[in-house]
Amino acid sequence: MKIQQITKEVSIKRSVDSGTEEQRKTVQQIIRTVREQGDQALFDYTKQFDQVELTSLKVTQEEIDQAYENMKQEHIDIIKEAAANIRKFHEKQLRETWLYADQHGSVLGQKMTPLDSVGVYVPGGTAAYPSSVLMNVMPAKVAGVKRIAMVSPPGKTTSLPDGVLVAANEAGVKEIWKVGGSQAVAALAYGTETIRPVDKIVGPGNIYVALAKREVFGDIDIDMIAGPSEITILADETAIPRELAADLLSQAEHDMRASSVLVTTSQNIAEQTAIEVERQLADLPRYEIAKQSIENYGAIYVADNLFQALDVVNQLAPEHLEVMTKNPFEIVKHIRHAGAIFLGRYSSEPVGDYFAGPNHVLPTNGTARFSSPLSVDDFMKKSSIIAYSEEALQRNYEKIAAFARLEGLEAHARAVEARFK
Repeated sequence: MKIQQITKEVSIKRSVDSGTEEQRKTVQQIIRTVREQGDQALFDYTKQFDQVELTSLKVTQEEIDQAYENMKQEHIDIIKEAAANIRKFHEKQLRETWLYADQHGSVLGQKMTPLDSVGVYVPGGTAAYPSSVLMNVMPAKVAGVKRIAMVSPPGKTTSLPDGVLVAANEAGVKEIWKVGGSQAVAALAYGTETIRPVDKIVGPGNIYVALAKREVFGDIDIDMIAGPSEITILADETAIPRELAADLLSQAEHDMRASSVLVTTSQNIAEQTAIEVERQLADLPRYEIAKQSIENYGAIYVADNLFQALDVVNQLAPEHLEVMTKNPFEIVKHIRHAGAIFLGRYSSEPVGDYFAGPNHVLPTNGTARFSSPLSVDDFMKKSSIIAYSEEALQRNYEKIAAFARLEGLEAHARAVEARFK
């Protein structure tokens, strides 16, 4: 990894893939075809893109039961415990409807209402992501969403990975469809003969999924357009290079475009971590992916002091931020921009990815400057409640009417005056 001394503002190289014009046109055509042809388009595109010929789109109870039989009980138990941790954390986020009355008898407040339906996209292909199922489904369940429809591309066996099915079942998903790609997003957004449309789509996917989510946004809601994974580690001289290198590589193995950055106040820590990254990279199963990530998007920055290092961290606004310093809790108040903050030696980033409970769906590409992790709030709507009393309107209607006329809206003014004239 390249070691650089910080002399001015830092701007790391990030991979932002907004898709080509050809990809956008392909996605638009797929969406149109699904809207016109419904289920048949889903069967056809699954055969074309996934090389799988289906006779039914819906996952059966028999497939779920078989998944439990195929998995080791140890792994099932881990999924159950992770689901419980995630539920417990998100229950702390739940907000209630609130009201208050003023001295004039008016009642004002905010009504919290869960969305009616949500679609969860779970990536497929060569990997299985039960953690993605839990992180996207559990906050929706806690919010009170009544209908959750999950979609994921089928494998060569025409079913979904065992871990994905077990996680979905443990999370309480009753509706699982064997379809992926842009066509799955279109089906969730607009419906087919068998798949009813939803109000919001959440979950990561490839560029075609991301472009499809962008296309349907406005007709329905989406969570975000996520970029490649990224980690920044803030470390002082007390950090352990072997552990820092392991954590940097934990993100690098995700994707060739993933970003792994170390910001440290110690030249020695920087040099030793760079050596450790090369040593640990050598026998990593996903060597080629991690190597490309480290070479193209990895960096080590050496700061003169902790305040300069913190300034750099806030500039980067990373998805994941590890604080590996002597007193990490003292650092938190100085961190303004980060999706998730991991404090201390024993809070390695994968703890949050899989098990601790906070959501691992996080803002990427510096968007932590203005956005937050997926939460219960993402699955709820807020409605304002206004119940003015006669006394309150009597006291204020002339001011309201004057304000309306200030904007040239006479009917607005007359609407409040009508109660008293």
